[in-house]
Amino acid sequence: MRDLFLLDPDVVFLNHGSFGACPRPVFDAYQAWQRELERQPVEFLGRRFAALMHAARQALGAVLGADADDLVYVPNATTGLNVVARSLPLQPGDEVLSTDHEYGALDRTWRFVCGKRGARYVRQPVPLPVTSAQEVVEAVWAGVTARTRVLFLSHITSPTAIIFPVAELVRRARAAGILSVVDGAHAPGQIPLDLDALGADFYAGNAHKWLLAPKGAAFLHVRRDVQHLVEPLVVSWGWESDQPSASRFVDYHEWQGTRDIAAFLAVPEAIRFMETHDWPAVRRSCHALLREARQRVTALTGLPPLTPDSPAWFAQMAAFPLPPCDAEALKRRLYDTYRVEVPIVVWNGRPLVRVSVQAYNTPADVTALVEALAALQIERQVRDHRS
Repeated sequence: MRDLFLLDPDVVFLNHGSFGACPRPVFDAYQAWQRELERQPVEFLGRRFAALMHAARQALGAVLGADADDLVYVPNATTGLNVVARSLPLQPGDEVLSTDHEYGALDRTWRFVCGKRGARYVRQPVPLPVTSAQEVVEAVWAGVTARTRVLFLSHITSPTAIIFPVAELVRRARAAGILSVVDGAHAPGQIPLDLDALGADFYAGNAHKWLLAPKGAAFLHVRRDVQHLVEPLVVSWGWESDQPSASRFVDYHEWQGTRDIAAFLAVPEAIRFMETHDWPAVRRSCHALLREARQRVTALTGLPPLTPDSPAWFAQMAAFPLPPCDAEALKRRLYDTYRVEVPIVVWNGRPLVRVSVQAYNTPADVTALVEALAALQIERQVRDHRS
């Protein structure tokens, strides 16, 4: 499927997880919406906006297992989670429980909000490697105290690329009267979702990553019984609306004044693209190729993997341990010398290579990565020996 994407053919692109990649037909639909907006802006935004956005929310809701009136589009998952974090009525002494596997931008968000409120952001360690879902659940839950008001965790972690057992943690949180906030940035399109069944109070995810939509398409899903807690990040005409819709939540958050909504409106086309190309089969093929990458990198480094070898732990993205190294220098050399685009992250002092496999990747891409890592490792060993 490489020709169906706009990616540079001279780059081995194993970093879909960072910003995604949009197929040509979906990008064409995105640009068509932009042209339609410019052709008659008043008609588009003044008369058609509500119906167009409702249709886009319905298409997304059908994939997510969610009612369209419990969803609003946002530019990215970080924005949606900022809406939630800034809205919750945290008091001095309250605690927001999280893990040490979270995305750095959201660590900063919660520290910022907790600092303003006199609350405390708790990053509970989840040691690696992990061997069972129960082990992860108990590690997280060990951080719960009488002051815990919010449980915040990733569905699929960013630095370590692990699928967390969020369903059980959400269930426990609800039973304990703790609000659950899930960062689902990497989940939509990579793993099946049923948000209503999951039951998280707040769930934000990206459509521009694994759901293949254009950049700037993401969503915030809020359970109906807690929607009254969520304040709009931008107060506009939807607040105290003269023509309220069936959902006050949508009224408050959807209309933010003049903006380009083409990325949101292209989401149904991204969904159709995936349906047309039998995406469950694509995901299985990608997972198989990622397993091959895991085996080859593990054989090269001799370091144990972070999780068991199972789709319960990783789907199309996984992180593999590397020997001690200068992570930034390694990432730069991989790209500058070998044209391999892949993130080298440092988690708790441990360097990891996080590999994403999407429909456009081939076994040759994995070989390019492994051979580049092998060459750089040998080069480093020679340099260390001479020094």
